[in-house]
Amino acid sequence: MDLTQRVECADFQLFQANLKLMREIDDKIINTMNSKLPTNFSRAEVDPTATCKELFAELTSTYSQRERVIKGCISVSADRIKHLSGAKDKDPNNITVMKDLRREQTKLRMLQSELSVEEVVKERSLKVFHERCRSFLL
Repeated sequence: MDLTQRVECADFQLFQANLKLMREIDDKIINTMNSKLPTNFSRAEVDPTATCKELFAELTSTYSQRERVIKGCISVSADRIKHLSGAKDKDPNNITVMKDLRREQTKLRMLQSELSVEEVVKERSLKVFHERCRSFLL
């Protein structure tokens, strides 16, 4: 089972910890680029075009997985909010339901903000990638 199938949406801290693991490739993009495409390499040792294509495929696959996980958790949270809103409508004086609803609404906003974070992380990594690989992918 891969990490995207194990991500838990109910606990936001656990969700963020798992997302951080999934973002390791982005956190280490410069080191990865330096190890896979050292500045002093001979073309006999490294095929830069193949290396860049492989890394790009890995990056895009990771982005797709993370986006799917984030949007999946957003969907789970939105469904839970609908359920809690229905429970609140049935019993408007139930303090527990109201607290749970507010907590879930806060979690949904935080999940939605992760999509924005994802865009920033993705943009930064792709910038580094393109700076190092653009001459090999023309």
